[in-house]
This record gives sequence, C-alpha cells and structure tokens, in this order.
Amino acid sequence: MSTSQSVQHHAPLAAPHRSVSKDFAGVAVIIAIAILGYFVFPDNLALLTRIIGIALLVLSLDLVTGYCGVATLGHAALFGSGAYAAGIVSAHYGVTDPLLMALVGIIGGAVAGLVCGIVILRAHGLPQLVLSIALIHLFHEFANKASSWTGGSDGLSGISADPVFGYFEFDLYGQTAYVFGVCLLVLIFILLRFLVRSPFGMLCRGIKEDPIRIKAMGASPKAALIKMYVISGAVAGVGGALNAISTQVVGLDSLSFTLSAESLVMLVLGGTGSLFGALAGTVIFMLFEDYVSAANPFHWLTMVGVLLIAVVLFAPKGLYGTSANFFKQRREIPR
Repeated sequence: MSTSQSVQHHAPLAAPHRSVSKDFAGVAVIIAIAILGYFVFPDNLALLTRIIGIALLVLSLDLVTGYCGVATLGHAALFGSGAYAAGIVSAHYGVTDPLLMALVGIIGGAVAGLVCGIVILRAHGLPQLVLSIALIHLFHEFANKASSWTGGSDGLSGISADPVFGYFEFDLYGQTAYVFGVCLLVLIFILLRFLVRSPFGMLCRGIKEDPIRIKAMGASPKAALIKMYVISGAVAGVGGALNAISTQVVGLDSLSFTLSAESLVMLVLGGTGSLFGALAGTVIFMLFEDYVSAANPFHWLTMVGVLLIAVVLFAPKGLYGTSANFFKQRREIPR
C-alpha cells in the first residue's frame, strides 16, 4: 500500500520533469545544429537564414493545423504580410532598427491572422481549404495592385536595417542575419513550447479531437481558434520580417500559393502536431531541395516527389513523428 501511494505521488512529478528535460535537450540540439551549420556552410548562410524564416512559417502552420486541426492552404498570407509590413516601414518611413522591424512584422502577421481566422473559421473541412486558397490569391493580388507601397511585380526594395544593438552590422556574408535569425527562432520556439503545454494549448488540442464536447463544457471553440490564428500570424510575421531584413527586398513570392503548399508539405514531412517535427521537416525539405536541384537541374522535382511519396507511405506520422514513436515503443518494451 505504501509503495503504491509513493508511485502515485511521484508519477505526476516525473512527467513535467521529463518535459522540461526534453525542452532543454531540444533547444540545445537547435543551437548545436545552428552552430554546425555556421561552420559547415560559411558561404551559404543566406540559405540557412532563409530556412529559419520558413521554419517560423511552418511552426505557425503547425499551431493551426497540427494542434487545432484547421485545414489551410493559404498560410503564406501571414508570412507575406509580416514581410511587407517590415519592408514598408523601412522603405517608406525610415524605420531601420531590426528589432522594431521584427515587431512590426509581428503586428502585420497578427492582423493578417485575425482577418484570415475570421474568414476561414466560418467553414469546416474542404470549404476551409477553398477559403484559404481564395484568401492567399486575394492577398497576392492586393499586394500586386498596391504597387506604390509594395513595388508590385518588381518587388519592394530600398529596405535597410541598422546594426543590431548598434554593434552588429548586416554584412554581405549574412553572418549577422543568420545569428539574428537563430536567436529569434530559439526564443519563439521556447515560447511556443510553453504555449502548447498551457491550458490554452490543451484546449486547442481538445477542440481538434472533439469540438462538440468542448462547446458542451462551456468553452468557445471559435474564439479559441481565432486566438490561435492571431498567435500563428505573429509567428509567421516574424519569419516574414526576418526574410525582409536579411534579403532587403520583398517579392510577391512571399504571398504565393506555392509557398503555402510547400509549407504544408514540410509540416507533413516532419510530422504534424509537433514543434520539433515542423523544424525537422523544414530543414530536411529545403536542404534536400537545394542539393538535388543543384545536382540535377532537369529532374530534381522528380526526386523531391519520390521522397514525399516514400515518407507518406512508410512514415505516415512524418520523419520526426515516426522516429519518436519508434523510440518510445522501444523504451516501453520490457527488458
């Protein structure tokens, strides 16, 4: 009896301890991979910075799709809104502080998330996909027509950023932009880990599983999902702002349907409903795409297609999700 009570008393304490340890290990792995990338690809830091920006987009998509179950193919609208917001305040209003530009990107992405959330959440299932596709095309066309602000099809240029904290200049080698991006990614990843494990995060998971029961318990699924959409927009907006700061130009491709579809592919590749899976899918997809397109410029899309088919058939939970599930089952096997 005493042993049973002791096990029951310590079991609830063990789970949070394991979660915190996993978080520390995850952050340590992210930093270690970032340092490794800095030294392994010193001449291609622009690509790595681009990967970080897209990783923030995929993380934001995971919040609404992986954790809330909202179907969308227009999430690049949030990323592009953040990029254009940061670019416009720099090119037209002379705001060149990178931290302030990132903040403006957060606001731009959050506003776009609010608009998209209100529209998309009026439907369910396939109609949600149709609305999301319509929204990304509307955002794209609006940016194209507002050429006096966005540069239209020529892109928004004239963007500049001051040195970070007045000391670290954005150089041609992309070193400062890369370190700046890594710091943003680590900070946001830590915040999102707290978010998804918070009561609000658990509420969103419950809405994904059974929205009717959540509503019967007195909660408002739609209000919670709109809040998550705004948070998702803020995360995507940071990615867009980082892209604007690092490249000093914003093009219509940041609001493209192609980017939205690719971000969903990256999420499925890594594993939905997992922040680690979103990061893993982004890194694997973009590095693989860069490598095969350089190795075989004529048939690289075929190789990317083969990879995706293989993952869907043999790793339905994504590369990270399937691997994590495998090792979890191995630990549970009695020895």
